[in-house]
Amino acid sequence: MTKSWQTKLIHSDAKIPVGYKSLASPVYRGSTTVFPNSSAVRDTWDQNKVGYTYGLYGTPTSLELAARICELESGAHTILAPGGQAAISLINFAMLQAGDHILVPNSIYYPNRKLTTQLLSRFGITSTFYDPLIGEGISALIQENTRLIWTESPGSITMEVQDIPAIVAAARARNINVVLDNTWSAGVLFDAFDHGVDITMQAVTKYIGGHSDLLLGSITVRNDAIHQRLGAAQQMMGCGVSPDDCSLALRGLQTLAVRLSAIEKSGLQIAQWLADCPEVELVLHPALPSCPGHDIWKRDFLGSSGVFSMVFKPGPTQQQVHAFVDGLKLFKIGYSWAGVTSLALSYNIGRIPGRPAYEHRIVRLNIGLESTHDLIADLQQSLPNLRA
Repeated sequence: MTKSWQTKLIHSDAKIPVGYKSLASPVYRGSTTVFPNSSAVRDTWDQNKVGYTYGLYGTPTSLELAARICELESGAHTILAPGGQAAISLINFAMLQAGDHILVPNSIYYPNRKLTTQLLSRFGITSTFYDPLIGEGISALIQENTRLIWTESPGSITMEVQDIPAIVAAARARNINVVLDNTWSAGVLFDAFDHGVDITMQAVTKYIGGHSDLLLGSITVRNDAIHQRLGAAQQMMGCGVSPDDCSLALRGLQTLAVRLSAIEKSGLQIAQWLADCPEVELVLHPALPSCPGHDIWKRDFLGSSGVFSMVFKPGPTQQQVHAFVDGLKLFKIGYSWAGVTSLALSYNIGRIPGRPAYEHRIVRLNIGLESTHDLIADLQQSLPNLRA
């Protein structure tokens, strides 16, 4: 048929050469998936089984990222979410119902705590927060209606390393699923499935993204039934991901090993230097004996990343701790860690039930890719602000 120029804008017969190959994965953007005929139309989320049906459930770009994360974590299925907190929420909404009970460590990522206490509770889900170092003692906290045990190792800010195998053993005896937030380890420094975890998630925003310019989360499982529950919930909640963000994450994967290696080395050197500073009471780095759960870290982990905390000795006010952070030149102030830029954040955890009595004296550091010597010099030049 003869087409007007207006129709050619939408239905073009223009041709380009086939066979182009590149080292970079293509970025496929799209909402509408075109079916070959009417009988082929499906509204099914599991596109690995039925082929592409709708952009919400993924394009080749996002499915490639999911497959590669799944491969790294030795899982069977990986589902992507628009951020780490979205992944956390998806797990809870897929796996829980009114009347269920969950166990959550006191050291959990604070938005996860808020989700538990402020949103899940409105839907009739009860919770108990537990000492992250409880180990096999968690069996005493399991109730008849306990359905999930959340873990995060090391814990947010206070960095407690949990005895995951002991918690898993207690959960197995009662047929309860264990979930791990494995973001600190980038999904590779701690083998979640080898240690018995049922569901592992991470904020891909962090180390896989690696450059502070995207928001993504991942959930990886081995159990087919859990995968079906997660996928069905994702479809109903509409948790789609951006193919552009997935493309950036695919690029980040290529440099993950060299970035983690450099960050681990620099982070350890800085943590050891801080441990010798007279102003510092405690360095909470899992690779140092001063960190709660250090022996478990040595037993279970393949290495360390670049996020850790320090606790100043009693004396400085909260304003003086703020002045220390504000006085840093290279360390920037911001939340989302694991990028190439070093960060520092001060906290006052005294208001959070079950947290250690560090009060306002704790500062979390994210070590980036700057010179280790320069970062130490930056910390050193700002320490006098604690006494200003």
